[in-house]
Amino acid sequence: HFDDQTLSFPRLLGALRRGNRLVPLGHGSVGVLPLEWLRRAGALAAFGELDGDEVRFRPEQAWFLDGLLAELPEVKIDEKFAEIRERLTRFEGISPLRERRSFRGKLRPYQRDALGWLRFLRDLELGGCLADDMGLGKTVQVIAHLEALRLDRELDRPALVVAPRSVIENWQREFARFAPRLEVLNASGPDRASLYPLFADRHVILMTYALVRSDIELLRKQKFDTVILDEAQAIKNGESLTAKSVRLIPTRHRLALSGTPIENHLGELWSLFEFLQPGSLGRAKGFAALADEVGDGEEAVKGEESTTEERARKKGVSIAATVRPFILRRTKTQVAPELPPRTEQIIECPMSPSQRALYDEMLSHYRALIRAEKEKKIPGRGGYGTGKGMQGSTLLVLRALLRLRQAACHPALLDRDRWGEGSGKLDTLLERVAELAENGQRCLVFSQFTTFLGIVRDRLDAMEIGTEYLDGKTRDRQACVDRFQKERSSTAFLISLKAGGVGLNLTAADYVFLLDPWWNPAVEAQAIDRAHRIGRSGAVIAYKLISPGTVEEKVLDLQREKQELAAAILREEDGWLRKLSAEELGRLFS
Repeated sequence: HFDDQTLSFPRLLGALRRGNRLVPLGHGSVGVLPLEWLRRAGALAAFGELDGDEVRFRPEQAWFLDGLLAELPEVKIDEKFAEIRERLTRFEGISPLRERRSFRGKLRPYQRDALGWLRFLRDLELGGCLADDMGLGKTVQVIAHLEALRLDRELDRPALVVAPRSVIENWQREFARFAPRLEVLNASGPDRASLYPLFADRHVILMTYALVRSDIELLRKQKFDTVILDEAQAIKNGESLTAKSVRLIPTRHRLALSGTPIENHLGELWSLFEFLQPGSLGRAKGFAALADEVGDGEEAVKGEESTTEERARKKGVSIAATVRPFILRRTKTQVAPELPPRTEQIIECPMSPSQRALYDEMLSHYRALIRAEKEKKIPGRGGYGTGKGMQGSTLLVLRALLRLRQAACHPALLDRDRWGEGSGKLDTLLERVAELAENGQRCLVFSQFTTFLGIVRDRLDAMEIGTEYLDGKTRDRQACVDRFQKERSSTAFLISLKAGGVGLNLTAADYVFLLDPWWNPAVEAQAIDRAHRIGRSGAVIAYKLISPGTVEEKVLDLQREKQELAAAILREEDGWLRKLSAEELGRLFS
């Protein structure tokens, strides 16, 4: 209401969508939309579709809208929404459920809470994300849920588990261990086409993300009771073929498992919920606008500034209030206080003289290239000009960072003829692993670079120190894991960070070495959690090996000030590089 004039809700939302706080009134006057009204109604503009004098929403959005409308009591609703609100009113809360007798295991109290939550989602026909910390048993909780559905005769269609290839065997093994009466079919092999006719006769189907993408037309003809995405961060890009494919699979219920449901930005949350509850968060652009509005609009009006962290916190609080019932996350400190402590330390590894000479040569080379790109005064092929953002080509910067990181590890990562040389990190690691071998202790060694792992393996073999090795080409992953866990012949398990950062239980290790830390903390934590899991008895000590005076050290410094930069560099994505100032770029390559 503006004095004696009243504007319809759709008209106000239309102005809001256009990013305009000013709405025309009669007699040439203008009304200013109050900030408090913008805060309350902004989400409705993001989610709804304008239809004459009404704003229409999809039924899947009703659960979110109920909370949003609590602050707008004058809004009129239709019969369908009133029915949904009544169901919410009758809801009496979530109670823990015990595992069934046929389940061969004993769940912990927090895992029984999860069973009750999964039942709650199913009863109300909602999707949800189980986002417990790594090592808290997300797989086991889902298996106990599916076993209960089997006993209740609710699995008249199969459940589909979609997972990275590296963890498919783990799922198969865990089903056999905890719920052997569930009939499981692994459809991830090359002969899977012959298996499709068998789907209807199985309780559970296992399939990789890659095969879902290639077989989506066949999967669209199937009918599933539940689709479960493991390591659901695989669909964080809502426009990717993977994300679009899993959304097409016909199913009654949808679940996601991920220790890192949001790795980089809130857009990943939209992609996750577009799978779990299609349409619930509106359109991607609308959701992005909602996320950007919180914490930004008021500052623009008041002429105030806030830090990136403050804006992120405001956005997070706003969005969390909407999605909280559908994401269940527990940390180890909350639910497993008996788990032994985990310590993380940084070890500085000064480079050898020849390695330092190579690094400095590479640094000078790329400084010159970036300076030349900067002086072009025109946009580079990577999309950057000479404005406030980063100068030069994105691809050039990413290539420079990669080469400098490699040089900080070992010269052979740039020149295979230098395989036999030493490096600061290699020498430090070999010394520490030799000490562990003498004391009968064991360790995990992670690197992004398989060439570096190969060098480490050759040196440890020459020292007669036993190793296990796993990268993307390893076929029988479980055999490597079993040998390391059950036998004492290997001191070090060398693991590619990308291939082995998830899906492994390696509690036999007491130490973890990150040779070239992936500066995204979530990825680092996943690697360390291969050893720091329920079931171990001793503490875990994790070492991050850093070459001082290199880009590694400088990026770690920048990470503390601008976490978005670290995320962009370490995922080798360029989104945040567009916001990297010339000064920050200079610091990076100084």
